[in-house]
Amino acid sequence: MVEENKQVTVKTVGTHRVGDVCEMTVARTNEIGAFLNAETGNTSDDILLHKLQQETPLKVGDKVKVYLYLDPHGRMTASCKLPKMREGQIGYVKVLNVTKLGGFVDIGAERGVFLPYSEMRGHVSPGQLVWVKLYRDKTGRQAVSMRVEEEMQKAAKPAHDVQRGDILSGTIYNILPEGFFVLTQERYIAFIHRSEVPSGRLDFGQQVTGRVIFVRDDGRVNLSLREIKEKAQLTDAEKILELLQKRQGTMPYGDTTPPNIIKDVFGISKAAFKRALGHLMREGQVKQEEGWTTLLTKEEDAKEQ
Repeated sequence: MVEENKQVTVKTVGTHRVGDVCEMTVARTNEIGAFLNAETGNTSDDILLHKLQQETPLKVGDKVKVYLYLDPHGRMTASCKLPKMREGQIGYVKVLNVTKLGGFVDIGAERGVFLPYSEMRGHVSPGQLVWVKLYRDKTGRQAVSMRVEEEMQKAAKPAHDVQRGDILSGTIYNILPEGFFVLTQERYIAFIHRSEVPSGRLDFGQQVTGRVIFVRDDGRVNLSLREIKEKAQLTDAEKILELLQKRQGTMPYGDTTPPNIIKDVFGISKAAFKRALGHLMREGQVKQEEGWTTLLTKEEDAKEQ
């Protein structure tokens, strides 16, 4: 796919506009390709469908479905490579590049489509997959917007057959201070509160898999990306053991350590830290003395018992 790297003036030929998908008739052919009848009464307006953009060889009178776009010289050109989206639809697309004017995304057509900065959400980077809506701006040019909330509500369906504990996967389409909205593979709308995200951060378009913790009356669900408490306790215990081993068996952290320090060092809450530490103490793997935690050897464990 050829990427656009600058804004161009929208061009119209008769009733045909850049970005249209339409069926046209071959008016004439030459060694370059087929010229499609723009129905203006002027053969100089006929639109080139280059032979490299044809799926099969064409002859005069053939009808062909094409996508209209501007070539690097600003001329309307046709391609048999059709976009995967139509105006008003939403799609999960890749960002091709980002310039000082905005971004360009791949909708499956011959050229990238413009994503204005005013329609971006978050920090958008090349290669990122994001949800967008295809529309025409005030100048008539095709563009996309990451503001897709209304379209998501129309496209979604209620999660009637979902229960607590079910695992669902989806992609982030909106982010609020309170948390993240997801469209699942089943087309359910799910919400993830920030407290249910271990890192506290997710990005637009990011793929996630979570556990259902609540099914709402309106058919939406709440998800958590945290492990279930029993499994999380073992994972957190492994973090504590790993740090102890790196520090030759001792560390200045224990039950009395402030929560903010625990969060900075281990990335978990004080409550989770105490649960994991309690598990290790019951297993005879560590002991606490004067605010310090120490890794026990087998001999020391036997003495403790």
